[in-house]
Amino acid sequence: MYISNITHYLDETGNISTQMPTEARELASFLALVIDESTKNIPSTLSATDIRCFEKGCDGIIKYELINPKDDIHWICSKCQNEGRISGWQGTKWDNNAGK
Repeated sequence: MYISNITHYLDETGNISTQMPTEARELASFLALVIDESTKNIPSTLSATDIRCFEKGCDGIIKYELINPKDDIHWICSKCQNEGRISGWQGTKWDNNAGK
């Protein structure tokens, strides 16, 4: 399971840092996509996205769950069961609920 605090990937302006290895930037971009999609609606059950799993050779799609806007975002792949939690997303540029 991936446990990620998105703020660890951000620079002082709140953007994904360009000073990281490519693999870390790609993971940060994936997390940003999940945050963006998850905060458009706050479902109480796992909901599907159009986001593809980043695991090599997997063609599954990502499902997410965000029961409360103060919680971590839980995501899981529909095929390989790759999963994780994202914390620190509140107030980032991908948080569609910021200021609400």
